Amino acid sequence: MTFLHYLRALLGIVKRELFRFVHQRERFVSALVRPLLWLFIFAAGFRSTLGVAIIPPYETYILYEVYITPGLVAMIQLFNGMQSSLSMVYDREMGSMRILLVSPLPRWFLLICKLLAGTLVSVLQAYAFLAVAWFYGIQAPPEGYLGLIPALLLTGLMLGSLGLLLSSFIKQLENFAGVMNFVIFPMFFLSTALYPAWKIQESSELLYRLALYNPFSQAVELIRFALYGKFASDPAIYVTIALLIFLAAAIVGYNPSKGMMQRKAGP
Repeated sequence: MTFLHYLRALLGIVKRELFRFVHQRERFVSALVRPLLWLFIFAAGFRSTLGVAIIPPYETYILYEVYITPGLVAMIQLFNGMQSSLSMVYDREMGSMRILLVSPLPRWFLLICKLLAGTLVSVLQAYAFLAVAWFYGIQAPPEGYLGLIPALLLTGLMLGSLGLLLSSFIKQLENFAGVMNFVIFPMFFLSTALYPAWKIQESSELLYRLALYNPFSQAVELIRFALYGKFASDPAIYVTIALLIFLAAAIVGYNPSKGMMQRKAGP
C-alpha cells in the first residue's frame, strides 16, 4: 500500500461523513438547538455575574452566559462524539462498516480516519453555535476564534475516541441510548461546564475532586482558555493523555483477535 492509497481512504471517509452531515439537516439543527436552549433559557434563569479567574491570576467578573459558552461548545463535541459512535454501530449492523474494516488498509488507520471525520463535523457545529452566540452578544476576542481551532480539534478527537471506544462494546443499536445516557450526563453535569470549580468545592469536596479529574472538565477548560487567546498547558496534557488512552483502547476493542469484536461474532 502506498501513501496515495492511505490519502485516498482518508479523503473518502471524510467526504462520506461530511456528505452525511450535510444531507441530515435535522442532525445539524438538533446539534445547535440543544446548547442554544441552555444558553437562552437555562442561563437566563441563573443570570448573574461570577467572580471567575478565567485567566489566572486575574479575577474577572463575567456574565453567567459568557462563562457557560465554552462548556456548551464542549457539549456539542461530546454529543457529536456519541452520535458518531451511534453511526458506527448502525454501519456495523448494516454491513457497510464491516466492508470498510476488511479492506487492505490497517484497521487502526481506518478508525482514525473515521475519528478525524467526526471531529471535523464537530468543529463546524461548534463554530455555527459561536456565530449564533456572537449575534446574541457573547463575543470573544477575534484572535480567540482562530486560536480555538487546535483546542477544538484536540478535544473533539478525545471525545470522539471515547465514543469510538463505547461503540466497540455496544452490540445492538437498541442498547445505544442507555449506554450513552450513562456516559453523557455524568460527564457533563459533573464538570466545570456549568459552574466554576471553586463553586463546586463549596458544595462538596468529593464532587470537586470528581469534576477535577473528569476529562470533560479538562476539555472545557482548554476551550475556555483558547477562546480568550490563552494556552492552558495542564488541560492540554490531560486531554492528550485521555485521547491516547481512549484511542488505544478503541483500536484494541475493534481488533477481532483481541477486543470486543471477537465476542460479538455470535448472534
